[in-house]
Amino acid sequence: MALHTGTATREVDVSRFIDLSGALVSGMANVVLQLSHRPVGYGVLESTVDSGKVTLHPVKRTRTTLTYVAVALLGTDEERAAYRAAVGKAHRHVHDREGSPVRYNAFDPDLQLWVAACLYWGAADLYRRMHGTPEPALADALYRHSSRFGTTLQVRESQWPADRAAFAEYWDQAITRVRIDPPVKEYLDNLIDLTMFSWVTRRFAPIHRFVVTGLLPPQVRAQMGMTWTDRDERTLNRALHTIGAVEERIPASIRSLSLRVYLYDLRIRRRLGRPLV
Repeated sequence: MALHTGTATREVDVSRFIDLSGALVSGMANVVLQLSHRPVGYGVLESTVDSGKVTLHPVKRTRTTLTYVAVALLGTDEERAAYRAAVGKAHRHVHDREGSPVRYNAFDPDLQLWVAACLYWGAADLYRRMHGTPEPALADALYRHSSRFGTTLQVRESQWPADRAAFAEYWDQAITRVRIDPPVKEYLDNLIDLTMFSWVTRRFAPIHRFVVTGLLPPQVRAQMGMTWTDRDERTLNRALHTIGAVEERIPASIRSLSLRVYLYDLRIRRRLGRPLV
């Protein structure tokens, strides 16, 4: 990726800013954020694609989600096209039906833009908390690259807000429209409390809920009936800053290796003709 600073141009290795720990720390909060948009929430809640349900197949769903992140950010155009086609096969079954409270279709580019925007917003927010605010030119470059969250699906490049200022305008308007109905809230509460995992994993549910709550925008917290104090904010930020400081001492090639494993898995699956999702 080229980063332009005045008349100078230098290359930015996006993998330097990618690590699996960030995806694991913020993953569930981003799911809640995405599903706070009613059509997306009901699309997931009412989905008939059982193979993709995290409540039934948590390990498989985690793999497919992290593979999507890996191929969107690090994959080639050919790999992204292959994954787009694979996701499309599953998405064709996800649409509203008789009795659905809201109209939705998984192929709707506007809904996919919201999902992509949530991924970018969550990644940018977490990076700031862990490593501090990046200098503007770097932030611009990472923002442009993040359009791949959408274009790896059906979002056209022209739909992605032109720059960070345009994104902020889009986000400020979109976040005011979040609404989580009781059935979706119950579904999300079960995910946050890790009810789909073993009792060993569920022991970490209180910590998980604390982190998820802290990484949500205030509007979504309110919809989920969550409370958050200034003390909570300071505690979470100190913890994330500490994790970030430790990560900065680890070579970038090692930090990104864990996420690259999912990209390698995609390449092996393609070579062997196995399903990608």
